[in-house]
Amino acid sequence: MTGIRCTALDHCSVLITDVEKARRFYRTVLGLPEIPKPKTFDFVALWFDLGAGQTLHLLQKPQPDTRSPRHFALRVADVNAARAHCRLLGIEIQETGPIPHCDRFFVHDPDGN
Repeated sequence: MTGIRCTALDHCSVLITDVEKARRFYRTVLGLPEIPKPKTFDFVALWFDLGAGQTLHLLQKPQPDTRSPRHFALRVADVNAARAHCRLLGIEIQETGPIPHCDRFFVHDPDGN
């Protein structure tokens, strides 16, 4: 076999404008552990551990990204508990079209990601 053989998603990057609001959302609402970014970075970024060697990178920019259908998905152990957690915290939930054997919903961070 030739060519690139992807084995996993390494990381996903999204734009944020307010570091503390984003930190609160990703740590408190999503429960992701924050990890150190590389010391060589000379720009503002937050990194979060997604497990299995995968990370989420939040990059501070002056303007948020344009809201669009682009997204990343986090698999959770109990989707109903995740829904209840978001509702308890006052996070707006957007239900989506059904996918067989896949209960899912969308939430947006403070920048609309």
